Amino acid sequence: MTPSLHDHLDEIRRQFPALARQAGDYPAAFFDGPAGTQVPQRVIDAVSAYYIQHNANHGGLFPTSRESDDMLAAAHQAAADFVGSDDPGTVAFGANMTTLTLSLSRALARTWGPGDEVIVSRLDHDANFTPWVLAAADAGATVRHIDINPDDCTLDLDDFKSQLSDRTRLVAVGCASNAVGSVNPVKDICRLAHEVGALTFLDAVHFAPHSLIDVEDFGCDFLACSAYKFFGPHIGLLWGRRSLLEELPAFKLRPASNALPDKWMTGTQNHECIAGTLAAIDYLADLGRTVAGDDSLERRPALERAYQAIVDYEQQLIWHLIDGLRPLDTFRLWGIDDPLRRAERLPTISITHSRRTPTEIAEELGRRGLFVWHGNYYALPLTERLGLEPDGMIRVGIVHYNTLEEVDRLLAALRDLS
Repeated sequence: MTPSLHDHLDEIRRQFPALARQAGDYPAAFFDGPAGTQVPQRVIDAVSAYYIQHNANHGGLFPTSRESDDMLAAAHQAAADFVGSDDPGTVAFGANMTTLTLSLSRALARTWGPGDEVIVSRLDHDANFTPWVLAAADAGATVRHIDINPDDCTLDLDDFKSQLSDRTRLVAVGCASNAVGSVNPVKDICRLAHEVGALTFLDAVHFAPHSLIDVEDFGCDFLACSAYKFFGPHIGLLWGRRSLLEELPAFKLRPASNALPDKWMTGTQNHECIAGTLAAIDYLADLGRTVAGDDSLERRPALERAYQAIVDYEQQLIWHLIDGLRPLDTFRLWGIDDPLRRAERLPTISITHSRRTPTEIAEELGRRGLFVWHGNYYALPLTERLGLEPDGMIRVGIVHYNTLEEVDRLLAALRDLS
């Protein structure tokens, strides 16, 4: 039986100070997680403690620098555990997923030339689209686009297969859509790409708070995500296969080390946010130990238990929301709405109204303490393909600290606006 998160929900919510916020006369309900989750107290404490006790640059021969470097080593190990790698040297930290992707795209583009092809998807966040388009243009390579199935906002895999060839050098796709929650079959995509000799890059930013990342199981060559989407501070991380990270040229200063992971981390790092990321990963691991009732679990097995419980709980909430939307004829749900396909979607939905704009809906919900997002959320390739520019959609994102009562409040407000 999957461990139950619901039994520990009060304890979980007490760890997030922001959840006590009031919005006027209403308790705040944070459905804006896809743009950035709230953080547990331990993350706040870790950032503060770094500044108070260990603040120093890298590589010094004095206590604060050595303590700081010990924390960095522990954070790299935690991040490796988080993505499913046994090699902490293959994880690099950076400003955010976008910056890390732009940097890697420049390095990979130096290996491309005219006649080479890069494949991106119309389901992706622009951070996993435009960096590759720009890099391909600089190299004289051709960009191909995986189309979507508009009816359910999933990737058209037949279209993808038809575009693969021995000229394909890279396939870049997301693990899941940050706009409509569709989960992509990344194992199949990576396998098919490798069959023609192409490398693969996965954007796991939206996937990370909801499902377990496993780079070895996915079979990818690179993967990036951002800690502020999985209950940590504003920082990104990049994983890559050691052989590729070692052989690719990195754009960096001359005195900097070329040893991993330093090779891919330009300049002085955001040590305080790396400390916060370590705390966020350990929060998730402790959640797994709690629901399993086993404090002895090592970090990776504990993360596996945590995500088993998170998936089960979040699926209950999102399908309660989807079922509650069905009678509201003035709203359209974009994406998968068939409960038999529940494994193909994350707890993120986007909706539009037949008369009201997303801005109007979001403003009214905000007045009622219901925090949702509006617009395109940088999923511009998707909203362009669906013909939803310039207004976009209304996005509701559920994470494991949300409650059934909050979902019912949201449904009641949407009924009032229908």
